[in-house]
Amino acid sequence: MSKVIHQTRLNQHGEFDKHGRLFVCPKTAAVTDLSQIELLRLGVDTVRQMYRGTLAAGVLDLVEQGGFVDFGGYTWAASRVGRDSGYQYKLQNSDLGLILLIKNFNCRDDVPGPHLKIEVSPHFIEYHTPANLQAKIDALAALVLDDCTPNQCAVHLALDVIGWQPPADTVHRMQCRSRKVRDISGVDTIDWAANASVYGNCETFMFGSAAGLQLSIYNKTKQARATDRLDYWETIWRKTYKDLDSPAYNGETVWRVELRFHHSVVQQFASGSANKETGELIDTRTFAELAPHLRGLWRYGFEAFKLLETPATYSPAWTLFCFDPAVQSGAECLSQEHHYRRHYKTASGFSGKNIELFLGNFVSIVARERLGAGKAFEELKKFSGFQVIADHFESKGKSERDIYRWLRDKLQERHIRYGVAV
Repeated sequence: MSKVIHQTRLNQHGEFDKHGRLFVCPKTAAVTDLSQIELLRLGVDTVRQMYRGTLAAGVLDLVEQGGFVDFGGYTWAASRVGRDSGYQYKLQNSDLGLILLIKNFNCRDDVPGPHLKIEVSPHFIEYHTPANLQAKIDALAALVLDDCTPNQCAVHLALDVIGWQPPADTVHRMQCRSRKVRDISGVDTIDWAANASVYGNCETFMFGSAAGLQLSIYNKTKQARATDRLDYWETIWRKTYKDLDSPAYNGETVWRVELRFHHSVVQQFASGSANKETGELIDTRTFAELAPHLRGLWRYGFEAFKLLETPATYSPAWTLFCFDPAVQSGAECLSQEHHYRRHYKTASGFSGKNIELFLGNFVSIVARERLGAGKAFEELKKFSGFQVIADHFESKGKSERDIYRWLRDKLQERHIRYGVAV
């Protein structure tokens, strides 16, 4: 990819200004005025905190009974969840704004493992500082798991804007890593080269993988109305003022630009980002530890996904969205003191081709023995080199659940193509 540069910014007096709303394209000399755009809020929309440990006595009995249960001082709706979630049960309290996903599908309940994920809603995040939020979910986690330790988090960052909407040719103007789209259910149009999908007459654009770094641009007003959350979001948006007397939001259509960081991507940042002076890695494991670095992640996302004006220049709106808003997280921003990069784990002296050859042979053996996907995955996890395999998949933005799905699909293919004689 050729180097992409930002356009020159000027203020209303024609002076150079890093916060100016007049943008001059160095390639075409075209001037774009973005003074009509209002940045309502850049905040954390979702937190998913993972934990490892051993399921505490009585927890499974509680969630298996279903219905309404009392746990940790709150009342929850207990139920089973689909296998795609990676967990078997959940405790949900929508009024509180928390969901506890319990008992990992790929780990026995009597052994330590990644048995808990706590999903935190926007309204819980809004009214808690990162430290207070972390303390509350850690306390709940300690009731679910013995020897409970944080096991990384996932986070969604969302910018709400008015006076702007994505251009109809957004897919073709977006520069990002090329990956193939596999699931096209409910999708109106697909760009197979850009890993992009467009829904609802250009009301939602999606780029990237949910198991990696993903960008979503969508009509937040319409989405909030459809989910009966418009009143809540209008209350949030009306907190932004142009000046002391003029609210920025007066019922206009709001568009959202959202970056979603899978926990595997956050781990890559934790292992690769360091203090500029000391070289110390940020090495975060919790949302509270990550919160001071969210601005750094936000800017990285705008380098990973580039909305272009010309083949060599950023769209003026993309520059505005990247640099001007501050993340409203309630934590001190440390992004200026750190350099942010992703560290991709590799097995020293061991290539991805070696791993793929091993897995191909493994599939052949377990298919011949007629092992089911679940049993085969258990056997694979017992292999002393499984962590190398997991690191290889993680470097591609894949989780252990994705390894299981790959193994399941390969076994099914072997059985269907070759039958018993494999």
